[in-house]
Amino acid sequence: MTGSTMARAGKRAMIIGTAAAAAAVGALAVSAQASSWSSYLSNAGNDFESRRWTDNGGSTTIKFTSCSRGSSPKAVSVMLRKDTFGPDPKYTNASFTNCFNSGATSSGTWDGHGSGDYYFVVDYGSNVYAPVSVKSLTVYY
Repeated sequence: MTGSTMARAGKRAMIIGTAAAAAAVGALAVSAQASSWSSYLSNAGNDFESRRWTDNGGSTTIKFTSCSRGSSPKAVSVMLRKDTFGPDPKYTNASFTNCFNSGATSSGTWDGHGSGDYYFVVDYGSNVYAPVSVKSLTVYY
């Protein structure tokens, strides 16, 4: 091999090695990132259930922005539930009030609930008969 052929081969090996290392780091970074989904609510009544999502464990944060309700109370309760065979476990009920202020956000975070399929329930078992609307909601898990 000539000197220039060896230099090109060395550069090629370095580029391939760097690309492989970058791909490995990228794969690790993707798996460590949390997932999320966004939506809205329109006239959701008592015991409304959100869509389900699969969580690998860790914490879950739910954010509501710009809430409205035709009458009192100016609060909405949000309960995280795990979708299981049999009665679904209930996690702490969060009361969202700040989102009723113009353009403001309310949020709740639930930790240590393990992996599985989850959903949230609005005004679970309450006697609030005024449906709630939420302009923007995001679930981070």
